[in-house]
Amino acid sequence: MKKISIKYSGFLFVLLLAFFVAAIGDSHAQKRKKSKPAEHVTIQTNAGGEGQEVSVEFTAGPSHNHPLMAVWVEDMDGNYIQTLYVAESIAKGVFAYGDKSTGRWMAGEIQRPAALPYWAHKRNVLNDKGNYMPRPGFEVADAYSGATPKGNFTLQTRTDAPLEGKVRILMEINQTWDWNKHWTNNKFPDDKEYKTSSQPAVVYAAELNLQQAGEYRMQVIGRSHHSGADGKLYNDLETMSTALQIASEVKVVVKDK
Repeated sequence: MKKISIKYSGFLFVLLLAFFVAAIGDSHAQKRKKSKPAEHVTIQTNAGGEGQEVSVEFTAGPSHNHPLMAVWVEDMDGNYIQTLYVAESIAKGVFAYGDKSTGRWMAGEIQRPAALPYWAHKRNVLNDKGNYMPRPGFEVADAYSGATPKGNFTLQTRTDAPLEGKVRILMEINQTWDWNKHWTNNKFPDDKEYKTSSQPAVVYAAELNLQQAGEYRMQVIGRSHHSGADGKLYNDLETMSTALQIASEVKVVVKDK
């Protein structure tokens, strides 16, 4: 009986060891799969523009998780000139995908005033619903929109016409359901627009001369209204956390003519 017990114990030990090694290997494989960075992509907009060529190079930060964003240009007095890029779902007011399992939204036409309100108010196109978000009939032209990149990307674009002197390039970025200790899910219990955004959108900017080649790093200049009720820029960034880590670096590159 002793010999049988020893053999059985040895077999059981080997079996358990093999299972343990396989489990560890599978765990590491899953971690590698999950941690694999998204492929760097290039987005091209407004290829037919007759103005200066501009590139925006975006490096994702540790809190990046499929954010929506818009990039535009304005003069030094803050007057909107044109959009250079906006996520296609915002540009059309139609989301191709919805989270049906949670009931939070369904795919289709959706108004999200809290998504990118600073850009939307700067664009200043009032739709038939009484807000400034694009929707069918009030879309942003296809030339200025594109798919939402999953990670690092380079935006290659042009202004519609040559611009003289200094201008500002701005980017607004927002990540859905990005809660923190200040921006909680019950902070504004009756505000359904707030609940689609949580931490408000963050606004970056860089001042540059489009006649001068060079690299210009974009800096955070403020945040948007938490539910998109206005187009003001708010500077209480001490309430923001992960929203400031969606991007680790954003820079504008102006090339030689």
